[in-house]
Amino acid sequence: MSELLKGKVTVITGALGGLGSATARTFLSHGAKVVVADVQDKRGAEFAECLGENAHYVSADVSQEADIKNLVAEAVKKFGKLDVFFNNAGVIGDGGTFLEIGTDGYDAVQAINARSVLLGHKHAALQFIAQGGGGSIISTSSVAGLQGGWSTVSYTASKHTIAGLVHQAAYELGQYGIRSNAIAPGVVMTDIQSRAFDVPLERAREFNDYIQEQLGAKQGLKRFGVPQDIANAAVYFASDLSLYVNGVVMPVDGGAFAMTHNTFLEDIVGVRESFLAQ
Repeated sequence: MSELLKGKVTVITGALGGLGSATARTFLSHGAKVVVADVQDKRGAEFAECLGENAHYVSADVSQEADIKNLVAEAVKKFGKLDVFFNNAGVIGDGGTFLEIGTDGYDAVQAINARSVLLGHKHAALQFIAQGGGGSIISTSSVAGLQGGWSTVSYTASKHTIAGLVHQAAYELGQYGIRSNAIAPGVVMTDIQSRAFDVPLERAREFNDYIQEQLGAKQGLKRFGVPQDIANAAVYFASDLSLYVNGVVMPVDGGAFAMTHNTFLEDIVGVRESFLAQ
């Protein structure tokens, strides 16, 4: 497609999910070398093999600092340097409300969605500083990190934390030429989105198509997002096109954040019920 990312070595966490896998393929098409990280080792190795010689799989539980440190080291060992670190791994996790939530469920979501972003910044930045020349850190947030009402309290809190980390990173790390930005997707049709509504995994794609059909016309751009929309935004933040962009949490949501939230949650729950009743 282009050489926007030619030679840039990129780490992508949560690389086997819909957003991660789309981003890996897109980065490769723009000339990057990609280290894909996840905890599903057999699938991860097969995925990297399918992607070709410029891809490499590393097993990493992002809730563990040692795994993130090792992930950076393995990227440098394989490809000689690091240019981009994409904190993409995430979970929906505990669905409890404020009146129901337990600390264990809350903490588990924070560890994967928020603490891993802190640690990704730390170890990517240490490598960037050692190399010289700066680098780009990208994190996956959510419109749930910009407003309440889009998801559960655990998920919402974890994604709001990312905004704080991005802003602080811009303040602390900019002096080293390190940029930190985040993408805040709206509703994107992936398997994890379906699981958030308790739809069986084997029916995820069918459910996603059904949502598009029933509710897509109500969206600002008359459709919901797809993983490629997020991958394209990540290319921008990873490339030299964004060399003067730092500390930004950018909604990629078709305009949903700019408009009234309205009755989306009620609408989609109703669609779920009609879908499962078929």
